Amino acid sequence: MSENLSKKPHSIIMDNRKKLSLTGVDDVLGFNEDSVSVITSLGNLIVSGSDLHISKLDLDTGEVEIDGCVDSLRYTDNKSSKSFMQRLFS
Repeated sequence: MSENLSKKPHSIIMDNRKKLSLTGVDDVLGFNEDSVSVITSLGNLIVSGSDLHISKLDLDTGEVEIDGCVDSLRYTDNKSSKSFMQRLFS
């Protein structure tokens, strides 16, 4: 099966490390109070912090908003064909 991820424009807007607005999001891989992992049009993005929660999620438009205290943003390679659960238990 070929990869059907779109090439939506990707942007990040952060307001005082308390609110993060993302565009170009294709999917959410996982989240908890300490991290949010999303697939963007430019790679996987891991948001780390504390008291994080997703306040807006619209995958049709590729928009995600995250509230909480953001400590770091990190991109990783998204070329893995394994699902999140497969990578977690492999």
